[in-house]
Amino acid sequence: MSNLTVLDLRKKKADHEKIVMVTAYDATMGRLVDAAGVDAVLVGDSLGMVIQGEANTLSVTLDQAVYHTRCVSRGVERAHLIADMPFMSYQVSPEQALLSAGRLMQEGRAQSVKLEGGVVVADAIRKVVSAGIPVVGHVGLTPQSVHAMGGFRVQGRGEDGAERVLADALAVEDAGAFLIVLEGIPRDLAAEITRRLSIPTIGIGAGVECDGQVLVCNDLLGMDLSFTPRFVKRFARLEEVAVDAVRQYAEEVRSGVFPAQEHGFEGRRPKAEPVALARLY
Repeated sequence: MSNLTVLDLRKKKADHEKIVMVTAYDATMGRLVDAAGVDAVLVGDSLGMVIQGEANTLSVTLDQAVYHTRCVSRGVERAHLIADMPFMSYQVSPEQALLSAGRLMQEGRAQSVKLEGGVVVADAIRKVVSAGIPVVGHVGLTPQSVHAMGGFRVQGRGEDGAERVLADALAVEDAGAFLIVLEGIPRDLAAEITRRLSIPTIGIGAGVECDGQVLVCNDLLGMDLSFTPRFVKRFARLEEVAVDAVRQYAEEVRSGVFPAQEHGFEGRRPKAEPVALARLY
């Protein structure tokens, strides 16, 4: 089975078929979401928050992104695999962006890379694309700019804000990206960008008019019920399932119910009997 390609994802927009993307961080979850039939798996730098417990994504390194992408690649057989480029792995220069993207492709086994920003990263996108590496853009609420934005705040409100986000999206497309994530922007703005661009748009907190949607696997599965952003819909409540299961395990260990006979092995190997040597006279 071969992975979906850049051409496959672009064709979905032309065919008015929604694109399903999920963010995952390890081989097990990669295998599960791939088995569910998603179109693309993103190894996001959100691993800094979801996996490492940090307050934002800024501490994630390129080495960590490579590691997690390679892990996910072992579980994904059908979906298109996208690797996030972490903070300061592409902002210094287009040449740095190319080297970082190359590592994510060679060592991480990604099929494409994603970077945040619009007009200011257009040259970096061009450099990476010119080397034959497919690029996914990301505009609107860009988590790596959390401090500049004053927090995780909706972007593109008001005429000026909307014009800036639209200009970023157009710059990303013009630079050669084949796909773009629209995060945390008003629904009407996302709809306009989706109409204006020839490349597919993937929304997160950007409304239903986008060409597809992305959610973090942990969020859609309800693995942290204290995390309640407006853009997330829980399709399960696995935190409750997991806590109940571990609680039952602990009770059975303490009461001696587990492990039972069927959880062990029988037939201890007998000790070898000493062999008496005949005395020869």
